[in-house]
Amino acid sequence: MKVSRLLHTRYRVDDLDRSVRFYRDVLGLEEVRRHKSPRGSELVFLKALESESTIELCSFPASGPVQVQTDLTHLAFEVESLVGFAAHLASLGLAYSDGPHYRPDGSGGFAFIDAPEGYEIELIQRSPAASTFNQTY
Repeated sequence: MKVSRLLHTRYRVDDLDRSVRFYRDVLGLEEVRRHKSPRGSELVFLKALESESTIELCSFPASGPVQVQTDLTHLAFEVESLVGFAAHLASLGLAYSDGPHYRPDGSGGFAFIDAPEGYEIELIQRSPAASTFNQTY
C-alpha cells in the first residue's frame, strides 16, 4: 500500500500570531482552520489559493524556543513574477534574503525570503515555455 497524497506540513513557531500574519500578508495564504490539539498545541492551517495541501503552524511553548538550522528545510511557492513579488515585499518593508537568480535561458528563476523563525521560503517564477522547470529546482 502507498500513501495517496500530501495533506500538510508542520512548522513549529514561537509567535503564532506573527507567523500567521507573515504567511497571510506577505505570501497571501488563506487560513483554513484553527484549533487546539489534545496535547495543548495551538494549530493554524493555511494554504495557497491554488493548492490543496496545507501548512500547519504550531505553537507549543512547552517544547522550548524554535531554533531553525541553516538550510534545514524550506517551503517553495510559485509566483507569476519575481520582480512583481519584490515590489510587493518592498511595499511591506521587506526584501529577498537571497536572489533573485534567473536561468540563463530565460525560462524562470528563484529567490528566497525568511519567515519569522528563520524558515526559508523559496519563490519560483516559471516561464510558460519551461515545462520542466519545477523538476529542475
